[in-house]
Amino acid sequence: MKNKILITGGAGFIGSNYVELVISNSEDEVFILDNLTYAGNLKNLKAVSHLPNYNFIKGDICDKTLINNLFTENRFNKVIHFAAESHVDNSITGPSAFIQTNIIGTFNLVHSAYCLWMNGPNQLKKDFKDARFLNVSTDEVYGTLGETGLFTETTAYAPNSPYSASKASSDFIVRSYFHTYGMPVVTTNCSNNYGAHQHKEKLIPTIIRKALSGEVIPIYGNGKNIRDWIYVTDHCKGIKLVLDNGRLGETYNIGGRNERENLYIAHTICDLLDNLVPNKTPYRDQMNFVQDRAGHDFRYAIDADKIESELGWKAEENFESGILKTIEWYLNNKDQLQ
Repeated sequence: MKNKILITGGAGFIGSNYVELVISNSEDEVFILDNLTYAGNLKNLKAVSHLPNYNFIKGDICDKTLINNLFTENRFNKVIHFAAESHVDNSITGPSAFIQTNIIGTFNLVHSAYCLWMNGPNQLKKDFKDARFLNVSTDEVYGTLGETGLFTETTAYAPNSPYSASKASSDFIVRSYFHTYGMPVVTTNCSNNYGAHQHKEKLIPTIIRKALSGEVIPIYGNGKNIRDWIYVTDHCKGIKLVLDNGRLGETYNIGGRNERENLYIAHTICDLLDNLVPNKTPYRDQMNFVQDRAGHDFRYAIDADKIESELGWKAEENFESGILKTIEWYLNNKDQLQ
């Protein structure tokens, strides 16, 4: 039996990489729902848009009527929910959109799935016995770490920005549908992603873009903030494993075990560009420290033991191999930096 898969936010960064991973050599019907805001771009899907099982729908997950109609008409039995407002700086200046999309939008999706898949609490319809709803979330819901320790699936939520608070809310909504109704749901919380198709305003594309254009490369604060980085393809493979084999109602943290300071990130990119696209002066000379972001969390780091031990997942790229692939991709796709 063919699956009918709904991928929300599938024209965005992580979503489009996931679509590329799963749509080729598959008989499943793939429906990509994206509102094509600043974060979504059909160019991200160009490589697979010709495939017969590719279906694109422009729409907003906040549109309750649209979402209900899509579930009724297409009878999705798999949902991978990427769609989200995710730019932390934007959440500080305009939090309302984050509340609407990340909370209301997630509710619309999970409730429409419930109405299609179930006759009532703990009564899954026969036609949807293999249904799954996967909620893609972030390590930022856990707050911040000191110099030691790792986020695990049992770490208490302590979000520190409107973005992370809205994502924490979406996680709790999805969780509640498992515990209240017996919905077949799973959640993944990932560390910082990087790779092809990432929006130009994110940290790594910004460094590459500013360097190549000869502009100042801004570094927040003292550049000592630490993130655990994961190459986007590794993340997508982990999501697929959790969707197929994860235990229902569970959360799986997906992290690359690649903790790096922001300053190291900038230095590494600049040094690689010195070799790949030599300039008259080192690209490091363009770096400049700027005022820190409000409420900037010091450190995130994920313990990926659960997904590694239960599902056999392991990140294939370390940061140094992944960042080289990323820079080379942007050099071959400079229009993505415009």
